[in-house]
Amino acid sequence: MTPASTIRAPRWLHPGAWWLWALGLATAASRTTNPLLLLLILGVAGYVVAARRPDAPWSRSFAVLLRLGLIVIGVRVIFQALLGAPMGTHTLLGLPSVPLPEWLAGVRLGGDFTVEALLFAVYEGLRLATLLACVGAATSLASPSRLLRSVPAALYTLGVTVVVTLSFTPTLVGDLHRIRDARRLRGRPSTGLRGITGAALPVLEGALERSVTLAAAMDSRGYGRVAALPRRTALTSQVLVLGGLLGVCVGVYGLLDGGSPGAFGLPVLALGLAAALVGLGFGGRSRVRTRYRPDPWAWPEWVVAGSGAAAALALVAAGVLGVAGLQTPVDPPAWPALPLLPAAGILLALLPAVAAPPVPLPMPPRQRPARLPMPPRQRPVRMPQAADGDVRTGAATIGTSAARTGTTT
Repeated sequence: MTPASTIRAPRWLHPGAWWLWALGLATAASRTTNPLLLLLILGVAGYVVAARRPDAPWSRSFAVLLRLGLIVIGVRVIFQALLGAPMGTHTLLGLPSVPLPEWLAGVRLGGDFTVEALLFAVYEGLRLATLLACVGAATSLASPSRLLRSVPAALYTLGVTVVVTLSFTPTLVGDLHRIRDARRLRGRPSTGLRGITGAALPVLEGALERSVTLAAAMDSRGYGRVAALPRRTALTSQVLVLGGLLGVCVGVYGLLDGGSPGAFGLPVLALGLAAALVGLGFGGRSRVRTRYRPDPWAWPEWVVAGSGAAAALALVAAGVLGVAGLQTPVDPPAWPALPLLPAAGILLALLPAVAAPPVPLPMPPRQRPARLPMPPRQRPVRMPQAADGDVRTGAATIGTSAARTGTTT
């Protein structure tokens, strides 16, 4: 057990807790097209990121994915205007249409763009933008290196691939900021088409260099060592893990899709998780790997992961109970309503802003000790010479001079 005094002290929260929290918000966003609920999810994710975001290069991806979400909404509206099926009667814009064959029923090219089609495209694009923002929140809060350390031993090979893939966005954002600052300091354009083309090659070069460095570091640390394990045990582990992960995918799809049968939801997800955990337990014996100072899993981790799960369960329960307001009608257009049960579940996801421990402050740069000023350089004192040419000591020379002076006087 972790002492209570070290739980609230500044420390890194377990990265798995942040990802579970973000996946819970993403599940909640996938269950609704209500713009009020989607904007509420965006506000909750943004507030938590602002409260617990560390000062690191990989923590800037939330804002970038928010901008990408705006682009997604715009692209979704354009595709709906050009290729979407006819919808509604309130014409907003008349576009020239091109007749298509009968086997392309439900698809059109051009035609009237209605208010209903615009609202449908905006709602769908906003939902996808919210999903991207949830992923950006997780990558901004969870350290990729700590996430790799927390991967189970049986999935370590797959975990390296997944973590490197997930860390691509934050590292790309960090490289873009660094290169734009460097170009700005050199007086070169950092925005527009010239700025993008000038930054593309350094970003790709940095990505390739990081890949080579990562491969060399993994090879030098003995990555890939396996222990002797019976073939039957290894085969059983692989079958259980693959079957369990397949069951998890089917169960998650059943939970996200409101029109799927109930048997493909929570029961399949529970069976898949059980099989995957058993397979991970068997497969972990074949990996020879140690962990230095593993991240603890204490009550802040439970609160963070539970708040995301509460948001997802609130939306799932609202869909099962038939709560009105989850899906905003577009034909005819109607003002979206704010259902209380889903809104309360989403607001519970604000708990990590308070329950998560503070982020450790970055170490201050090492300062060089102040250099004392050098004393002024003094010229050496030339000692007088005796008559016979021998150099005498200072005391003897002074005594002889004093004696000569007294005699003369």
